Amino acid sequence: MTSNPADLTTADYLDGARELHAAGRPYLAHLLAEEAAQRTTDPATARAIRAQFPAPTRKD
Repeated sequence: MTSNPADLTTADYLDGARELHAAGRPYLAHLLAEEAAQRTTDPATARAIRAQFPAPTRKD
């Protein structure tokens, strides 16, 4: 892993999203997945990433 965020890859962001999702942090997982989707050039892949990590709903 790198200490420079500019060096992170799409795969790095997806790995982080999966880890946060497993840790019960869906909102943070969603944010990392959204960054991964934005770094993807293929629109279908970006849609698949977003579908896998949707924004969680609020529980007020």
